[in-house]
Amino acid sequence: MKLILLGPPGAGKGTQAKMLTDHFGIPQISTGDILRAAVKDGTPMGLRAKGYMDSGLLVPDEVVVGIVRERLQQSDCKSGFILDGFPRTVPQADALRETLESLAKDLDAVISLKVDTEALVGRLTGRRTCRQCGRGFHVVFDPPRQTGSCDACGGELYQRDDDREETIRKRLSVYSEQTAPLEAYYTGAGLLASVDGMLEINVVQQRIRGILQAR
Repeated sequence: MKLILLGPPGAGKGTQAKMLTDHFGIPQISTGDILRAAVKDGTPMGLRAKGYMDSGLLVPDEVVVGIVRERLQQSDCKSGFILDGFPRTVPQADALRETLESLAKDLDAVISLKVDTEALVGRLTGRRTCRQCGRGFHVVFDPPRQTGSCDACGGELYQRDDDREETIRKRLSVYSEQTAPLEAYYTGAGLLASVDGMLEINVVQQRIRGILQAR
């Protein structure tokens, strides 16, 4: 099973991808996680990406495409994969198509999660991350037992720069302008299906699996 999950920041792509990974036994490839790890480690690529991420802008294609290309060639992708957060632009989609062709792989489906803009702002501004272990929380949906402290290690919880409201609204604007055209791209390829991301998590998952089973 080889698929892409589309949707704006906070739509639940990561959560749904993890559930699909458990169900199908294929890896989730999240460029966001890879880039954040590079930023945390202070690598040259991470330092370059940080300026874009903190400003709510997309990381340049040459950085992201290279990461994904290498990842798809690893042995655990032989049976399939779930791309979460990539591609984000039509040029990236073209690069992905060329990469898959060179690896003799074809996409099975592209799932687009639909979520209300104001709901997205609420989801993202409420996120908190532990400085010590990296565990994530949400002040409303998944609050820590003690405000400001991680349940797992007691570390300080903080709000990432890219989870502040001003940055989030800019990220959503960038998504609408640059990433939303991917829906037309994959509709033309006969691969796109949409799911209401405002539903309960398990219901969203069931609908995604239903689409995949039908294909």
